[in-house]
Formats: sequence, structure tokens, C-alpha cells
Amino acid sequence: MERLAGAGISLPKLGLGTWKLAGETGRRAVESALALGYRHIDTAEMYGNEEAVGAAIAASGVPRSEIHLTTKVWWTNLAPAAIRRAIAASLERLRTDYADLYLIHWPAPEMDLAAALGAMLRLRDEGRVRAIGVANFPIALLRSAVEEIGAPIACNQVEYHVLLDQSKLLAYARAKQIPIIAYCPLAQGRLAGNTVLAAIAAKHGTTPAAVALAWLLGQEGVGAIPKSGRPQGQLANLTACDLVLDVADRAAIAALPKNGRCVSPSFAPLWD
Repeated sequence: MERLAGAGISLPKLGLGTWKLAGETGRRAVESALALGYRHIDTAEMYGNEEAVGAAIAASGVPRSEIHLTTKVWWTNLAPAAIRRAIAASLERLRTDYADLYLIHWPAPEMDLAAALGAMLRLRDEGRVRAIGVANFPIALLRSAVEEIGAPIACNQVEYHVLLDQSKLLAYARAKQIPIIAYCPLAQGRLAGNTVLAAIAAKHGTTPAAVALAWLLGQEGVGAIPKSGRPQGQLANLTACDLVLDVADRAAIAALPKNGRCVSPSFAPLWD
């Protein structure tokens, strides 16, 4: 599988998102994904499923060194001491000595970004995480992290799909060689009845979901972490890695409305 490089690490372009895959359902989903060949698993302390993810990885038989594991610190835990407590608890739940990538899950309205990133870098230096990054950072905050603070940001994980324009953020991230990891890459199920995607899928003998994922994965510096608890869905999503869209397909997708943001909680930053 094609990989992305960022701040000293590389990770598979396609991973498994695990939001709302908790307990036994979550454990089975991660075990299934690993058995099918997924090697990029995404979780977070807020998801409440790190124990299930850790149990699945332990039971999978896949060497830990072959798995890229991302977890995240919640926005209420961004003080340095709280970050240290959070990573210790996450690693215990995940049954591992380190996370491959540790992200600020959401920026906090009154956070000390330099202090938070400094604490995360100390975790990297101690070997508890291999790289650090951010999620849900608009350009202004990403610029602050990279240009003012000088942090080695390995990725920015944001909502991105065929119904949401992220071109300005992408241009900045590419200029700084920061990968974008797309969450909600299938717009939380909103793509199932899309006639444009259905027509493209029919032409290629695939599914609208695979088309939407192929559109993302075909872009420079972009990965995606679709959630799927069923082996059939996980396998179907894997087919997107080999699907090549033509110029007409991309033009049709480009013409879709691009204001369909799905995730914007009350504490979200001002989007660019």
C-alpha cells in the first residue's frame, strides 16, 4: 500500500478509523482489518475504545512494529502535566510502549500551543511516541505550530471528502510537506445516494464509497481513515487503493457542492 511521509515517519495512506467502534464490536473490527491487511489504525482517548484496539492488536499476531498506531489527546488535557497523564493512560489501555503518532485531537480555545507541543516533543524524545501532529487545525493554527513554534508536525487530521473543500489547507500543508489525513472521508454516510458518485462507480464496476476514497487517495499528500466495522466494508474500502479515476471522473466530482461539513462542535476553531 502507498505510504505518506511526514516529520520522520511514514504511514499507510489508507487506515481504519475507529470512532464509535467500541467494546467487543471495536475489537472485532480492528482484528478483521488487521487480518485483511490494514496496517494503519486510528483511535483516540475520547473514543473510549483504546482497550478494545489494544486487545485486537495483541490478539492479531501482527508484529507491533508493522502497525502504525495513532491516538490523540483530548482538548481539555492540553496542559503539559495533563498530556503526560493522558499518554500514560492511553498506552496502558493500548497495551503498547509507544504510539506511532500522537495528535492534539482538537485545539482548545485558550490553549498554550507552544507548551502543549513542547510536552508532546518531550514524549517523542523519551520514546513514548514516534511523532507528533495535530487534528482539526485550520491554516492559522497550523502556521503558528509550524512557523512560529517550529514544531515537526507529522500530519494534520481533518474532515475531508468530496462534499467539503479543503483546497486552501491542502496548499499550505503541501508547501510545508505535512500530510493531510481525511476523517469522515465518506461524509458520515451522506454519499450513499449521490447520483454522480453512483454513475462513476457503475463505470468502474465498484461502489460510490470506493470512488470517494479513490478521489482522496489519488491526491498528493492525502490519506484517509474510513470507519467500517464489517469485514465486507473494510475489504471494499481497500479496493479504493487500486482504483484510478480519469479526468472526466475528477471533473464530475469537482462540480459537486463543497460546503458539506459534517463535524463542527461548539469548541471548534474558526475554519478557513
